[in-house]
Amino acid sequence: MSVSMQMMWFSISGMVLMAIAALAIYVSRYKLKGFFKYLVGTIAYFCLFLAGIIMFITVVSGPTGG
Repeated sequence: MSVSMQMMWFSISGMVLMAIAALAIYVSRYKLKGFFKYLVGTIAYFCLFLAGIIMFITVVSGPTGG
C-alpha cells in the first residue's frame, strides 16, 4: 500500500472518530443520566481529542507526492 493510500485511511479514521464523538456527545447530553452520562462524555471527548491529533498530523505532513 502506498504512502498516499495510508494517509487517506489515516485521515478517514480521524473523520470517523469525529463523527462518533459528535454522536456520543449528543447522546450523553440529552439521552443519558448519572454515571453513564459522564462515562460516555469522557469517551467522546477523548475520541474528539484523538481525531484532532490525527487531523493535525495529516495536515502538517503535507502532500505525499502521489
